[in-house]
Amino acid sequence: MIKFSVLLSLYIKESPKYLDECFESIWIKQTVKPDEIVLVLDGPIGTELQECVDYWKNRIGYNLNIIALPKNIGLGMALNEGLKHCSNEWVFRMDTDDICVEKRFEYQLQFIKDNPNVVLFGGQILEFDQNVDHAAKLKPVPENYPDILNFAKKRNPFNHITVAFKKNEILSLHGYQHHLFMEDYNLWLRVISRGYEVANLDKVLAYARVGNGMHAKRRGFGYIKSEKQLLDLKIALKTQSLISAYVTFILRSFFRFLPSNLLGFVYNNLLRKKPK
Repeated sequence: MIKFSVLLSLYIKESPKYLDECFESIWIKQTVKPDEIVLVLDGPIGTELQECVDYWKNRIGYNLNIIALPKNIGLGMALNEGLKHCSNEWVFRMDTDDICVEKRFEYQLQFIKDNPNVVLFGGQILEFDQNVDHAAKLKPVPENYPDILNFAKKRNPFNHITVAFKKNEILSLHGYQHHLFMEDYNLWLRVISRGYEVANLDKVLAYARVGNGMHAKRRGFGYIKSEKQLLDLKIALKTQSLISAYVTFILRSFFRFLPSNLLGFVYNNLLRKKPK
């Protein structure tokens, strides 16, 4: 049996209820339990969240490794700290407000067995607002390497909360880097540029919480700066031609200036699909 770690990062603004649902999906409802869960506390988390963490520590025991950071350092750097404490070669990512499908780990472990050369892979997600039973919007990502390579020129080719990767290969690329809102996209581009074998399953592996108009908030100058950093990375890695990269940058930046309601419409209706 392939051993694997689940890596999560928690910060003070998370909901104890959401964290509880996340842990239940990872530990209680899974057909295959992880050998290890590494939870990074990205700075002080407050009393209620700490009580939730303590509850799950008592329930899971030694399989839950808690790494408490003295101050908030951001998702990418917190995940890097967590990676140092992952005991297994395979690391599965998850966010503390989302929910895994019951056979997520079973599906992904089987894929690893069938594809021993794969280094990084993920799957599909269904998005929901408050009630996971109403998850009805599919965020699709391509499955095979050529399609992923082409898709990555325009959009993030992996759903971060579904991703599993080989720790040593990720560490050889210096892990996550500070890239506001796009730490994962940055890392995937560096993985792809190395020619590593990557893929996505056609199965839904997790339910992603997108309440409170999350998509509509992805706008403004902070995102434009992040888009410029993404442009510079693509050019440096030569994952996209110069002209194509600049055209993509202009198009992606244009959407960051749209009014919130219109941007939300684009995400929810043009970039999402109804599940089959």
